[in-house]
Amino acid sequence: MAKFKLDEVDHQILDMLIDNTRIPFTDIAKKLLISAGTVHVRVKKMEEAGIIKGSSLTLDYKKLGYSFIAYVGVFLQNTSQTKFVLERITEIPYVTVAHITTGKFNIFCKIRAKDTMHAKEIIFMLDDIEGVYRTETMISLEESLNDKKRLMHTIFNEL
Repeated sequence: MAKFKLDEVDHQILDMLIDNTRIPFTDIAKKLLISAGTVHVRVKKMEEAGIIKGSSLTLDYKKLGYSFIAYVGVFLQNTSQTKFVLERITEIPYVTVAHITTGKFNIFCKIRAKDTMHAKEIIFMLDDIEGVYRTETMISLEESLNDKKRLMHTIFNEL
């Protein structure tokens, strides 16, 4: 598959969508002095090329009662169980991120919980998965940085 080339207008459209995925195409068009149809066509092409994959919603988990964050390293009895264990992990909705990793852990997860008691329940769920040898948990005291926008802007500047 050929590499999709982004021009400056594509970059500007993406910059605005990164800052606000709900911004109307008409507003983007006004700011860039192009038609809304042009914005629509360009976004559609970037979606078809796989550059844009949906849009996301940012929630304030604290306001929803889920302010506790922990990272759980999962040790497996055997690496051949990775796929099976990941399938079980996806059944636990409080596990929001899971990575297959090298090094100390086989799988590294991020969990969101209401409090320490709830986190304990989630960790026990992970421990109870067949094939999990043990887990190691690190509690997040504060999420100090969670900003994908800076990376996006840096990537655009490098292109």
